[in-house]
Amino acid sequence: MGYRLVLSSLVCLIALGGCAAMRHACGGPAAYAPAAAYNAAAERNLAFSPFGRAEQGWAVYEPAIAREARTACPADSPGFARAVARWQGLARLVPHGGVDPATFSAMKADWQQRRPFVRLRAASVCPAPPAEADLVTLPAADSWRGAVVRLRPGAAAALEAMIAAARREVPAAGADPELLAAFSGFRGPDYDAARCVAEGNCDGIVRASCSAHRTGLAVDLALGAAPGFAVDSSADANRLWQTSTPAYRWLLANAGRFGFVNYAFEPWHWEWTGEGRR
Repeated sequence: MGYRLVLSSLVCLIALGGCAAMRHACGGPAAYAPAAAYNAAAERNLAFSPFGRAEQGWAVYEPAIAREARTACPADSPGFARAVARWQGLARLVPHGGVDPATFSAMKADWQQRRPFVRLRAASVCPAPPAEADLVTLPAADSWRGAVVRLRPGAAAALEAMIAAARREVPAAGADPELLAAFSGFRGPDYDAARCVAEGNCDGIVRASCSAHRTGLAVDLALGAAPGFAVDSSADANRLWQTSTPAYRWLLANAGRFGFVNYAFEPWHWEWTGEGRR
């Protein structure tokens, strides 16, 4: 059965089930079984380009979608579909429970709007970098393999607190000092411009000509990597591996209390939002 056919029937089926039939367990309510079937297929097979590059399925983003919909249910369950439908209703979308391109686009818009840098870029502003003398260097214990990582003082303090909390609360992070260590922070415009020329990939996906790293508020954190890939590889297989890790899932659940938000296309990329509130 095609995606559109499944989705076209979901609202009617849900209406027949009624609110009284809804259960909170992941296995129900039965009215969301068609949406669960859609999600089970779409998670791996949906062809879309949410960040300007063709992708197959939204499995990479499943933890972020679940977090947004406030559910711990598996993506192929009726409970997950019910939670998505609730989110769709709040977002003024048809509450069918399937994560289709329109639903993902709406979620992505919310994620992006939480990034102050994106709001500036939407206004055609490329923020000026801070004076490098005003930056601080992260301690070696919080830096990946000897990397010299510099950030604005507030961002650095918040990051150090977040890394310390993660190492207390995530066994894998506590056991591996490289996990969640920072491998990139402030990058000056001249440095990024030189990388654009050398690598020829400033396409706004792999690398941007006006990068959030110029603000001194963006940091890249080591989440490990799939076999054969670098920690900052944007290959779908690597990103899927990273978003499946306990460290990434801890960040999704907890980074906000330290003021950090994620750029969903890059699991390792986090931006501090507290500068304007200090």
